[in-house]
Amino acid sequence: MKEYGLYLVTDQFDLTEEQFLNVIEQSIIGGVSIVQIREKHSTTRDFLSLALKVKKITDSYDVPLIVNDRIDVAMAVGAAGVHLGQDDMPCKIARKILGSDVTIGISAHTYKEALKAQNDGADYLGVGAIEATSTKKDANIASPEELTKINERIEIPKVAIGGVKKSNANKIVNDYGFDGIAVVSAIMKSNNPRKAAMKLLAEVNK
Repeated sequence: MKEYGLYLVTDQFDLTEEQFLNVIEQSIIGGVSIVQIREKHSTTRDFLSLALKVKKITDSYDVPLIVNDRIDVAMAVGAAGVHLGQDDMPCKIARKILGSDVTIGISAHTYKEALKAQNDGADYLGVGAIEATSTKKDANIASPEELTKINERIEIPKVAIGGVKKSNANKIVNDYGFDGIAVVSAIMKSNNPRKAAMKLLAEVNK
């Protein structure tokens, strides 16, 4: 896996498919190092079709594609990995199915969840939510104490997610020591995703 610096989680919002794919490509040109495709409401057939198109783009730039939730779709398209939430398939079982070569990321908002994920063989964590976010209105906010504890005691890479934007990206990385940031709206809703990615990455690298 590449470094976790700027991690894009997709959302189609009101974009056409052409616009959606263009945003992903432009964001990669701007510095996105990992793309996670997330489709909560698509049929399996539609998700698979879209994931194949996204993978064609990510492959052309040598950027890993992570599939959210759906192990079957990840396997079908030959994705680099899968990202699982606390209510999805347990990491240990996913590892048995996927083997050692596939990256598995786990969402965590407490130290207890983070430690379990690490012990169960996760490759990285998506930690948050950092702040309230309109993308996921039911997201649990991780307390500053939990964020500090996770970053001090967990050894696998950690990516901050949930409410991350240009104005707080550098503070998040510097205050807690995250290995990268994950964003949705900050890029997917931008009129200039390439420039948005460049600015976000600059904040991470300050």
